[in-house]
Amino acid sequence: MHLIQVDSVQRWMEDLKLMTDCECMCILQSKPINIEKDEQNELILSSQSYTCDNLQLLLKRAWIISTELTRIAQKLDKNRWQKVHSMTVRVNCHVRSMINEYNAFTRNSSEEMQQFENLLIDKCSEFTAFTERCIQTEDEQTLKSMKSCINEMLSTVAQYFGQLIELFLTHEAQNLLKQIEMSDSIYITESAINSLFSLTQEGAHLCRIIVKEGGVVALFKICRKDCFRCLYPQTLRTLASICCVEEGMHQLEKVDGILCLAEILTDNTHSEATHAEAAAVIAQITSPQLTFTQHLSSFLENMEEIVTALVKLCQDASSGEVFLLASAALANITFFDTMACEILLQLNAMKILLEACSDKHIVDTPYSRDQVVTILANMSVLDQCASEIIQENGVQLLMEMLFERPSSGNSAEIAACERVQQKSAVTLARLSRDPEVADAAIKLSCIPRLIKLCRSPAERNNSDSVLVACLAALRRLAVMNPGGLEDSDFQQLVKPRLVDSFLLCTNMEESFV
Repeated sequence: MHLIQVDSVQRWMEDLKLMTDCECMCILQSKPINIEKDEQNELILSSQSYTCDNLQLLLKRAWIISTELTRIAQKLDKNRWQKVHSMTVRVNCHVRSMINEYNAFTRNSSEEMQQFENLLIDKCSEFTAFTERCIQTEDEQTLKSMKSCINEMLSTVAQYFGQLIELFLTHEAQNLLKQIEMSDSIYITESAINSLFSLTQEGAHLCRIIVKEGGVVALFKICRKDCFRCLYPQTLRTLASICCVEEGMHQLEKVDGILCLAEILTDNTHSEATHAEAAAVIAQITSPQLTFTQHLSSFLENMEEIVTALVKLCQDASSGEVFLLASAALANITFFDTMACEILLQLNAMKILLEACSDKHIVDTPYSRDQVVTILANMSVLDQCASEIIQENGVQLLMEMLFERPSSGNSAEIAACERVQQKSAVTLARLSRDPEVADAAIKLSCIPRLIKLCRSPAERNNSDSVLVACLAALRRLAVMNPGGLEDSDFQQLVKPRLVDSFLLCTNMEESFV
């Protein structure tokens, strides 16, 4: 189960407290101690003092139980019977604590949930008693026959546990969505939306539960109520998270979500934050990484309005984050439908994007430059694009992007830099079919830079995709200016088949000593 990324030492300290509480309870044979009569008979974690959301505590406890069950299976494979028993006792305690904790804060617990709670508790008790018999048995043959029974019990406990967690989370999603739909209070609705967003961060499975319970419908109802305008940003942010799953996309289409997003983007009375979050939803639902976007037929009907609004948002962006969201949406749309590139040309988008790149406060990361060069690469298939690039000095920008380097060892930033280098080379290769663009690239010394990227793996961070793109661009420019290459470069990088040049460059740093 996915958990929010935190410092590993902090996480260990939190988990340690859960474990020590559990060990205390094991010693007392799961009998809680009451200090005062009106206290509930349950183990309350001291970690609640720093856990702002009971759902997060539930998810954390569930993660620990899930981890313990996995470890039991590993110890069982190694016949570590004492460990298996002690961990089974620990799971038993954690399960009881989780159920007590959940029942302490939940409302309207269903009969089905209570049945599964009892089933899980009974099965855990049976599991613990059975493993206790194992540590009292020394006969290897008997232990071998008991092992299959333990595996079966372990599977049953895991199954009941998974079903109970599913019921818990479904119940909480239902409660949150009921608050969103029924309440007229901005504060109650805001709290429910924030809790729902927190749930979406726990993975795709939770997003599917929320969709199944009507989450997309409820959130778009909020986006259609003027009285909740101040909640539009967090509502849209939650929608963007939910729409990472196919079920969310289907629901968005059914409730005319595209039309609603288009209306928000084109309404100048909304705040920039609202427009930015609407752009984030567009970026999510048009992501080329998703395989289930083609059913968004209504998107094509509203595409011109959406693209126009996104270009304006790029032009007026007051921060790098807003520009990144708007440009990411535009970049994805250029993959989604080629007509978008023609609309962008008509809107003079190339000039706007290239001007933004000269403002280091707006285009301030490799991630933003990745979006810009993606748009340029997709637009470069159009013949009219070449004159725009020349007019706006775009070849200079593409040349600069060939020098993109990460400022840290962050893997995401390194990958973004590789994409910038690759796409700038691809764009140069496509645009250099126009003699004027090729001439400008040659004058800006693109050929020496492309050669260095091909011959020096460190310059391209050993990226094969950058190498292929650079070889293609180099070959296109070499046709326009054969005298711009030394003979050795021509013989190795241009004259052979591309695959042979590729193999030559990838083997340059191999040592045969």
